[in-house]
Amino acid sequence: MEIHAGNMLIRPWQPADAGPVYQACQDPEIQRWTRVPRPYRPEHAADFVTEMSPKAWAGGSAAPLGVFDQATGELLGSCGLVSIRDGSGEVGYWTAPWARGRGVAVTALRAVALFAFESLGLRRVTWHAYLGNHASRLVALRAGVRVHGRTRVVDGPPPGAFGPANDHRAGDHPAGDHPAGDGPGRGQTAPAWRDAWWGTLVPGEVTGQTPPPYAPGSPAARRAALFAGPQPRLPGLAPLGEADVDALTSACQDPESARWTTIPVPYARADAEFFVRRHAPLVWAAGLGAAYQIVDGRGAYAGSVELTLDERDEASAEIGFLVAPWARGRGHATAAVRTICGWAFDALGLTRIVWRAHVGNEASRRVATKAGFTMEGVQRAGCAQRGERRDAWVGSLLATDPRPR
Repeated sequence: MEIHAGNMLIRPWQPADAGPVYQACQDPEIQRWTRVPRPYRPEHAADFVTEMSPKAWAGGSAAPLGVFDQATGELLGSCGLVSIRDGSGEVGYWTAPWARGRGVAVTALRAVALFAFESLGLRRVTWHAYLGNHASRLVALRAGVRVHGRTRVVDGPPPGAFGPANDHRAGDHPAGDHPAGDGPGRGQTAPAWRDAWWGTLVPGEVTGQTPPPYAPGSPAARRAALFAGPQPRLPGLAPLGEADVDALTSACQDPESARWTTIPVPYARADAEFFVRRHAPLVWAAGLGAAYQIVDGRGAYAGSVELTLDERDEASAEIGFLVAPWARGRGHATAAVRTICGWAFDALGLTRIVWRAHVGNEASRRVATKAGFTMEGVQRAGCAQRGERRDAWVGSLLATDPRPR
């Protein structure tokens, strides 16, 4: 079978494709975001195109497909169904490094989805990508995939998989614990789990053109490019690291920190380890915001600040911060709030940032006022703290507001 889409030919793999597949799978991004073996050797590619792919087609368990330039025959990428079962197929794709920036993945995904519905009679196509793979997510959204949320999937290649696994689900963030009762048997290795986005596509939803919210230059496209990279350092702010666990623990064990925030009480070192190793990296990988440590003039930990994007309103976010007891009264929080808000307006295109604090938290209010926030009033029972509702002061900073020096 062959699928013609624009200037591309999509067809089953052939033995002659082993060389180009091997070359493409040397790419660090393909190795980072897919489940291909690492290192990827010529025999892996040969086994995939000559053994695994034909067997999958013959058995109806999958539909591996290569994407080629229709005129020259050059390999452009891979886009196929990595599994087919009970009227549903899972799609996976990658683009060769020399073919990126040409819309290969979006065009191929649309064509393969239509093939799945019209020729194979499938009722649903599913998609997964590990958190942080914003390129794959943007491709899926442009093709019409509805992203429903997050799940966990097993990391690593399935038994016997030596070819390009055809799925964009890999990442470089800490894996979660495997579910209870799913542990290894004697002599077995525990599965590694990673957080992933998941979505679905059903007949009638495949887009003919990219929806405006995901078009090049849109806020979604800009954020995908930003969050796909490493979290940047900002003046007076740095990503949290393992060396900050002890300082974070001490700061959060302070009674004033517990009084005005929602941190666990009592606060243990394990809580700080979770925040540094799990929470902060996944917030960035998911594109939901940024958690930073505030650093003093010597580069030492002085507190934390976190910007959380509003998932219901792409132009809005909320800010929260905590200052270590040994660093209070020195202006660190005010400088940090000004810096991260300015970055959020410029880099994320935000319109409004909200500040909330429990009524009575005068220190937080002074910081917000000095940073340029306008007080809006009191929100009754506006904050939850360890099972209780408390009244909250509310303030806002707009992108159009004057930025204090």
